[in-house]
Amino acid sequence: MSPTSARHPGSTRVQSVERAAAVLRAVAAATGPAASATALAEAVGLNRTTTWRLLTTLEHERLVTHDRETGTYSLGFGLIDLAGQADGVALVRSARVVLQRLAARAQETAALAVVRGGVLTYVAEATAGAVVAAGWQGREVALHATSTGKVLMAYSHPAELRVLLRLPHGGRLPRYTPSTITSLTTLEKELALVRDQGYAVCRGEFESTAWGVSAPVLDLAGRPIAVVSVWGPGERLTEDRFEALGAIAIAAAAEIAGRQTSAPARGGGNDAVPRKVSG
Repeated sequence: MSPTSARHPGSTRVQSVERAAAVLRAVAAATGPAASATALAEAVGLNRTTTWRLLTTLEHERLVTHDRETGTYSLGFGLIDLAGQADGVALVRSARVVLQRLAARAQETAALAVVRGGVLTYVAEATAGAVVAAGWQGREVALHATSTGKVLMAYSHPAELRVLLRLPHGGRLPRYTPSTITSLTTLEKELALVRDQGYAVCRGEFESTAWGVSAPVLDLAGRPIAVVSVWGPGERLTEDRFEALGAIAIAAAAEIAGRQTSAPARGGGNDAVPRKVSG
């Protein structure tokens, strides 16, 4: 078969890439039974074998996720990674004022993190006075031991959890401090709470002196493209401040999302707009 598209004789376009792009778009638009391999094949006008091969390759590259219980596909964490690498500069630029305002309201450090190379990286940080380069920039963050990582996992597809954690079956999560969550079952319960309240917390679980609250910056499909966090020492950032800090972190994340998309995030499978708990 010619590598160029049969639909465009003489074109320099690569047919396999066009087909993969069509499948990705179909996955993005599909929900429920419409996201099965058979339905996706019909949607893009390809036979089932070709579609299955494309989906298998896209899954290997983490561009789609396959839920083996339902047989359906959804967009994968690899796309979030690519978006973080492509849009990091734009995100930082659009988030500067928001981070400054958040830091001033919280009277703590505010930070923005994106996914790069499969890991969370802090790309900007603000104190009550100015926005500066993040002190943890380039440093890999333990997802299960930070509020930033918990938010990313909570708003990603459940099938991606072990991939994000790089956790083999039967393995336990590494402990960094006495308060680190090391049980996957306990972590999953906390992630459910994160989705319910719209923000995550950290009680000195990665470094005993760093406590934090984080909220997701979501795209229009409800996928996390960045994470906003407020953090500080445990003697100042106490548990009785979590709800109030969670509320302003949610508002800041929604404002950054609005600057990126010019519309509030909605839709998606994990409650695209984080819900603030009342009372």
